[in-house]
Amino acid sequence: MFIDSARFSVSSGKGGQGCASFRREKFVVKGGPDGGDGGKGGDVYFLVDNNTDTLSNYKGRKVFKADNGNQGMASRMTGKSASPLVLVVPPGTQILDDETGEVLLDLIEEGEKVRFLEGGKGGLGNVHFKNSRNQRPTYFQPGLPGETRTIRLELKLIADVGLVGYPNVGKSTLISTTSNANPEIANYEFTTLTPKLGVVEVGDYNSFVMADIPGIIDGAADGRGLGLEFLKHIERTKTLLFMIDVANYRTMIDQYNVLKEEVAKFSGELAGRNFAIALSKIDGYYGEDLDADIRQFISDIGLEVSGENELGFEKEYPYYVQDLTYNKFDKEKPFFVLPISSVTRKNVKSITFALYKLLEQGK
Repeated sequence: MFIDSARFSVSSGKGGQGCASFRREKFVVKGGPDGGDGGKGGDVYFLVDNNTDTLSNYKGRKVFKADNGNQGMASRMTGKSASPLVLVVPPGTQILDDETGEVLLDLIEEGEKVRFLEGGKGGLGNVHFKNSRNQRPTYFQPGLPGETRTIRLELKLIADVGLVGYPNVGKSTLISTTSNANPEIANYEFTTLTPKLGVVEVGDYNSFVMADIPGIIDGAADGRGLGLEFLKHIERTKTLLFMIDVANYRTMIDQYNVLKEEVAKFSGELAGRNFAIALSKIDGYYGEDLDADIRQFISDIGLEVSGENELGFEKEYPYYVQDLTYNKFDKEKPFFVLPISSVTRKNVKSITFALYKLLEQGK
């Protein structure tokens, strides 16, 4: 089960109390105090592990608490310190204060281990309180309490390319044909209910990670549909691929304008990422002139149809690609506008190379 949010209380352990003890040995007339210190309470750590991709371990759990330190013992023996509590999370997890919403930790790197709460210090035994005036102290310190915080975990998947589009525009089909992902594919809207990641191989030695999220509809940034809940999963993506369905009853320019608007309303920073446009389902087009419609869309967004290019696009349909001859990449424009068909695999191989080229522009 994919869980991308969890809320619970977490506490470090209390320090063990000191010990009040006196030496009782044969032939030792004045043994004196020998009570040891209490052990330290358990710390709380967060550990990033690539082998987990969900927060399902925390579903239904309300409290996590580290063990307390053990009490000090006689003969000046310190009590055993408690083992730390290690909470394992997938890369891309944010730890937020549940009351203020402040981001306390942002865990991205595999193997990263961060101490979140420190366990309480153990109390001193009575051996520390002897002096010339009080040679038989019975006082010892209790251990210090641990720390407690109520937190919220939010998982934001880490990917190189994020797919953005209306429901049922071919996002899942594209990621299934270009990567190792196996999302559910059906002819109805909101087939994708949870984000999916896939590794796209580019040649023999290169690859990138593609993320598919549930479809975005008008008002998604305000909570309509599933968009608001899952838009956060493309916040960390380096580039965006807008999927425009040429067989949809909505015009291509209407789809594009709504998607751009919803992404901008959700995050201005996300709206400023490098992006490209894929015109999907050209095999299902039922209009009069696909060639003319594509040319009109490219014109509507202020671009001109391209001629030759180095990305190997098939020339059956018009397309646009930025000219990088002088290494002048314009972030305000899409890197390419490419008609594709995931079913017939038209331009599918080309789009993987083009996306990899786009990723290089952000380095």
